[in-house]
Amino acid sequence: MTQETESRLSSTETGNSTMNEHGMAAARIMLPILLALIVGGLILIALGKNPLEYYWYVVKRGLLSPTGLQATIVRMAPLLLVAAGLIVAFRAGIWNLGIDGQFLLAAAIVAALSPVLSHIMPIWLVFVVCFSVAAAVGAAWSLIPAFLKATYGINEIITTLMMTFLGINFANVLIKIPFNDPNTTVPQTATLAVEDRLPRLFDTPVHIGVIFALVAVIGVHLIMTRTSLGLKLQIVGANPKAAVHAGLKVRALTYAAFCISAALSGLGGAVEILGVWGTMRADWNPAYGLLVVPLVFLARFNGIGTIAFVLFFAILMIGGESASRRLGVPHSYILVLVALLLIFMALVEYLDHRWRQKRMT
Repeated sequence: MTQETESRLSSTETGNSTMNEHGMAAARIMLPILLALIVGGLILIALGKNPLEYYWYVVKRGLLSPTGLQATIVRMAPLLLVAAGLIVAFRAGIWNLGIDGQFLLAAAIVAALSPVLSHIMPIWLVFVVCFSVAAAVGAAWSLIPAFLKATYGINEIITTLMMTFLGINFANVLIKIPFNDPNTTVPQTATLAVEDRLPRLFDTPVHIGVIFALVAVIGVHLIMTRTSLGLKLQIVGANPKAAVHAGLKVRALTYAAFCISAALSGLGGAVEILGVWGTMRADWNPAYGLLVVPLVFLARFNGIGTIAFVLFFAILMIGGESASRRLGVPHSYILVLVALLLIFMALVEYLDHRWRQKRMT
């Protein structure tokens, strides 16, 4: 066998191996989604509903209808900013599960601040101030878990969940007492005028915050994969001891990961208030944080893949809201699909891990 023939065979084997790896990666992504939809369909049958009719109606209302597609795109804005924050945290080996507390506190403060500022400064400056405040509030709410993690090594899952509980309830207290608008019958902040909210694109309900969110996700992806800061954060997440030996400032990088992640979550709250609602009611909690976690994992912390999965989930949310009214399926069924997605994602990961171990032995 000539050297040229051996080289071609080696190249072919490498190509086949790469194709197999890509195929396995695609299967790990698509299989949990397919299984969740199948089992979810069986649940619908048990409830006396036609799953094909339900799924078709979700796609039709969430994607194929012009108004539904616009609503889907608008819904993506806060989800993308939350996802961007989670990408930073997870790539840095940090479980920031305090997303909802950071999101709601920033939203509450922006909802109270924006109507006041709109009377005393140009609207573009209102947006700059509100976004800055939202990022600062979100980052500040992560400092306690960051301190406990960096100083004492306390598990951030526990501390961030505790801060979420405190943040949600503190936001409600703010809405009901100091931020409450006395001119309304229900506890809520004063309302930002429609003309003072984020500019709309092409005379549609889609606001400019969607572009801002897309840029944030792509920017985070590039920072985490193409810059020295991203590499340092990933080294700290993969092996803190090795990071110390490499001379990295682990404590400072831990604070940075927490603060960047939480700041992006705070921005998600600001975009939702300034772009859609213009006010915030007490006890409002869309709970985007935990809903986005499986999407980020399915995308393998890849920013571009995350955009696609957020679009998929936004279609489910918008179409599911319409389907629940039209077909009599509880709106909470979407949460059932999310739970099934998590279960099958974990199962597929476990089986893939077992398969790889057997190949190595």
